[in-house]
Amino acid sequence: MKKLFFLKPIFNFIAIGLLITTASRLFLFFLFKDRVTDTADYWFIFPIGLRMDLILLCYLSFLPALLLSFVPNNYIKYINKFIAYYSILFLFLFLFVELATPDFVAQYDTRPNRIFLDYLIYPKEVIGMLLKSYLSSIIITFLILGIALYFALKKVKSLFYTQATDYKFRLLIFPLLVFLLFFGARSSLTSKRPINASNAVFSTDQLTNCLGLNSFYTVAYAAYSIKNEGNTKMYGTMDEDEAVSRVKKYMDVTEFTDNSIPFLHVQKPDVILERPYNLVIFLQESLGAEYVGVLGGKPLTPEFDKLSKEGLLFTNLYCTGTRSVRGIEAVVTGFLPSPSESVVKLSNSQQGFFTMADALKRKGYETSFIYGGMANFDNMASFFNGNGFEDIVDQDDFDTDGNKYAFKGTWGYSDEDLAVKANEYFKSKGTKPFFSLMFSTSNHEPFEYPEGRIKGYDKKAATVNNAMKYADFSIGKFMEMAKKESYYKNTVFIIIADHNTRTFGKNLVPINKFHIPALIIGPNVPVGKVYSQLASQIDIPPTLLSYLGAEFETPMVGRNLSKIKATTKGRSIMQFNDINAFRVEDQVVIMQPNLDPLQFKIINDTTLIPVKLDSELAKDALAYVVTAGNLYKQGKYKLREIKK
Repeated sequence: MKKLFFLKPIFNFIAIGLLITTASRLFLFFLFKDRVTDTADYWFIFPIGLRMDLILLCYLSFLPALLLSFVPNNYIKYINKFIAYYSILFLFLFLFVELATPDFVAQYDTRPNRIFLDYLIYPKEVIGMLLKSYLSSIIITFLILGIALYFALKKVKSLFYTQATDYKFRLLIFPLLVFLLFFGARSSLTSKRPINASNAVFSTDQLTNCLGLNSFYTVAYAAYSIKNEGNTKMYGTMDEDEAVSRVKKYMDVTEFTDNSIPFLHVQKPDVILERPYNLVIFLQESLGAEYVGVLGGKPLTPEFDKLSKEGLLFTNLYCTGTRSVRGIEAVVTGFLPSPSESVVKLSNSQQGFFTMADALKRKGYETSFIYGGMANFDNMASFFNGNGFEDIVDQDDFDTDGNKYAFKGTWGYSDEDLAVKANEYFKSKGTKPFFSLMFSTSNHEPFEYPEGRIKGYDKKAATVNNAMKYADFSIGKFMEMAKKESYYKNTVFIIIADHNTRTFGKNLVPINKFHIPALIIGPNVPVGKVYSQLASQIDIPPTLLSYLGAEFETPMVGRNLSKIKATTKGRSIMQFNDINAFRVEDQVVIMQPNLDPLQFKIINDTTLIPVKLDSELAKDALAYVVTAGNLYKQGKYKLREIKK
């Protein structure tokens, strides 16, 4: 048995790794116990977790196993140092992501994933947010990491150093060692496919399922999956023509204009104007319906509620995702949500990809994006610059204006400042039609805003409720300023959310958290009217075009809700992490990676009752995702090239 001492570094690496992940899983279990124990057989998270932890640790042990088995004894001191540093590095990564997990779960209702990686790209904004909102967690994390580092360095030799062992014995043991590691990494000798995250799914609660994973795995898998952007095969496959046909049957379009661009069609208004109306989209960060009084939410939006009597209010509208770039994707391009990253960030959509700006620019509009933060965040500036937005106004432009603005916080200038800047900008446009996307920042942790503007809903200032109330104040201020200007009477405005502030719940897809407000105000827009049919965020762009008084060619698959028949069944599409939900009225098909689709009946947006799968509805759901992937990969979501 003493001869097996050379394998001690591997045994210790696996044992310490299991200790970290198991302790973290126990902590998360007790932290979210009330939620987790609602799930039948919730204790499955522990055997599933042990299995998933062993898979990852065995994969990481292959390299040390090769070195310990084949490197001659006279190089043992170099091998010891390498394996020690290798083991400490990965164990610290395990520990770090597990320490970051409780706050991430509290915010996003799942373990660290692609969002975690995205935030690492923008250290200035994210570090500012973390220091203001999670300072105590940061202190505890670094304290634990510091203690762990102290003991790791103190015990490194006893834990990860080995001794010279008979070379022939090591070669004899190697096949058995490889078999055990291979078995551990595959977790099966019969399965044709390696185990993946879908094997941890045993309930309809996303949070409970993800506790069976570990955070190093979820982050590593997110990084690995980046190479598969545009790949929709995780839900199934479908012939391209069939997918297009199924998507078209949900559209309100009968004539298409170019066979090479499947959904290209002409959208005609009721009246063509000599001078079409301006369009302003005021995109609200995280303003979920639960915060909007007129939609039955908290009494935080008196300005929006008052404005709702002046235009067309959408009371049954659902966003397509949980990130701002997904909301931008839907509202600005009308593109379908998919398990890939938003097209705002994908490489093949940085030029020649359809946007409202591109369509309006071709009609003589001046186009702009106005944002109080840094426009390069989430790759917005690159995407907008390459796809029809002529002018990008961001934090740098505010800075050069001097000290006339109210407040600059972690994410940039306040919504109130955005309103002032945008109003001045629109006044400068003169008689030429313009299109502008305004994007707010205040509804974002750490929920900063200038003092003296609102009467707080909560006693503590920096809360989501108070931030929502301030955002509403800024909406009212912007519209009040606009009404005093000449451009107002020639402008269609929409106030719409990108997504909710937190998307969580015990269902696979928390549908109630996708409910968002939208309000259109402008000439020829119905006043004091309500659109109560189920609708998706992708329906908003074609609906807006219908009010501008010009004819537009677009490839958008969303519906013009101003023309939709009352008998048409409402539908929405929602992407929640790697889960896709396709809803038609009160029926929803939910697709998870590498699993069969499930169907539920929806009651009050919060209760999902399992029902028998409608195979046709499931095919329609798959068609939307397949179509999104095909349009992106083939470059077919665009307008025809302008002939010179």
